[in-house]
Amino acid sequence: MVPARRVVAANRLLAGLPAKDRKPLIARCDRVELSFGQVLDEPGERIGHVYFPIGSYVSLVTKAAGEASLEVGLIGDEGMHGVSLVLGIDVSPLHALVQGAGPAYRLSAHAFRRECSARPALQRALNRYLYVLMTQLAQSAACTRYHLIEARLARWLLMTQDRAHAETFSVTHEFLAWMLGVRRVGVTGAAAALQRKHLISYRRGVVTVLNRRGLEGASCTCYQINKNVYDRMLG
Repeated sequence: MVPARRVVAANRLLAGLPAKDRKPLIARCDRVELSFGQVLDEPGERIGHVYFPIGSYVSLVTKAAGEASLEVGLIGDEGMHGVSLVLGIDVSPLHALVQGAGPAYRLSAHAFRRECSARPALQRALNRYLYVLMTQLAQSAACTRYHLIEARLARWLLMTQDRAHAETFSVTHEFLAWMLGVRRVGVTGAAAALQRKHLISYRRGVVTVLNRRGLEGASCTCYQINKNVYDRMLG
């Protein structure tokens, strides 16, 4: 899935650092291209690298018994993947899957730990980001339990658009059902409802957001809660 979008030039988490910390850190990173469907980490595996997306985004997925799975987090240019290293834990708790292809900064886990020790400003920013991500994970659990599929789909589309930086991006019914933890027929009905309200168009696996404000109104409150937390802690 390669969204049609402008390429984001920076990672917002890194952009918030003082120049004396940001520039040397980026210089130590490799710029890599992440591909759709690429698995960055599996639960229980040792984390080899951290990633700072600059034009890509990564789904954090938890798996239940059998083939069941559910997306509990989404990381784009606002954050980083591999944040458990901040806690001194080098084992991945979740399945990390590239949902939007594009560039990212990559740094080895060893080098990342060294940078955190040497740069207090980086450590402080990552502590705040860890709080933001924990809030997103908790809100996702509540959203899945209490909110209707249509509102959850609207929330997911808003989160994806924020990270794709485009009105149009590609996603299939199968992928949406997998991410939302519902049957495909549920996604079909929810997408059709949003189309009838002229909030989105959805054809052949391509979503176009037609009315951003209307989609925000159709979303559950979880989207705005997460956004407010990010703005308060890192904005």
